Amino acid sequence: MSVEFIGMIQPNKVSEIHPAQGPAVDVPYLQRFAQAHEEAGFDRVLVPYHSTSPDAMLTVAYASSVTRRVHFMLAHRPGFVAPTLAARQLATLDQLSGGRLAVHIISGGSDAEQRRDGDFLSHDERYARTDEYLEILRRVWTDSAPFDHAGKFYRFEQGFSDVKPRQQPHLPIYFGGASAPAIAVAGKHADVYALWGESKEQVAEQIARVRAAARGHGRDPRFSVSFRPILAATEKAAWERADDILARTRQLRAAQGVDRGAPLQSEGARRLLAAAGAGVRADDRLWTGIAKEIGGRSNSTALVGTPGQVAETLAEYYALGVTTFLVRGFDPVEDAIEYGRELLPRTRELTERVRQAA
Repeated sequence: MSVEFIGMIQPNKVSEIHPAQGPAVDVPYLQRFAQAHEEAGFDRVLVPYHSTSPDAMLTVAYASSVTRRVHFMLAHRPGFVAPTLAARQLATLDQLSGGRLAVHIISGGSDAEQRRDGDFLSHDERYARTDEYLEILRRVWTDSAPFDHAGKFYRFEQGFSDVKPRQQPHLPIYFGGASAPAIAVAGKHADVYALWGESKEQVAEQIARVRAAARGHGRDPRFSVSFRPILAATEKAAWERADDILARTRQLRAAQGVDRGAPLQSEGARRLLAAAGAGVRADDRLWTGIAKEIGGRSNSTALVGTPGQVAETLAEYYALGVTTFLVRGFDPVEDAIEYGRELLPRTRELTERVRQAA
């Protein structure tokens, strides 16, 4: 399969090196951000979910109205909207966007984050709920007649949706989570299993685990890995830029009164922090400096080098079975534009060679 590139957009400017600027919903910025990804040649953009952030579904709805080609990946947490309603909302948005929507299911790796929205289930209970939730979504999207459901977390009678997704049989389902309960759900439901930016050895191990879980359900998911490419004209300049990003991250956190981040509860965060062992470099290009500074939150590992060097590394991950890369920068709009100039086309060329040689 050809390589897919996913970016990430938010409704205002913020990153590890930029304090939040402007209103929580900066409409001109959001429009520019979405259109920059479309013009740069990204296939899809993620709109993330956080318990205090603007609504992701409405953000996708607006961004799809000011773009024409780029597709979207909506981060969605089960548990806060009934699955019957969520199925109708997602199907409606897929219709309104012209069949450009995918959903990224996040069960939640932090008790504190979940509780801000009133969810007090344990880690393993959240994944059990996700399993049931996804079963219901699929049925509402595909069943031609109303049906009853009585499960551990949800119960309803004659559930049905007049609106079905434009994409058939249903929206692409992306899914993340590295614990044993998460792998079981991934094997059963994920069309694309998403990893944070780990070493090639770790990624190969995780791909094998998910494939083994999926075989029991007769499924063959695709795989995505997330990175924060740090590019420059020379390798030396790229590593100097990485050092500068780390220094600016520390300065901003100090100014905000934030200590070095404690590790998140999630297994994915533990794996991400373990990627480089006691140091901050793994493999040839993988840099975990920011990840270790902020406790493994989100996709915070970087690939550092020239566009050609980073493209070669991405091609190596592609050869392991990774067909999707989520890439975003520390200067959000500017980096998206830069990736489109060289990184995306170089990687597409190299991965096509790998695909044809396979």
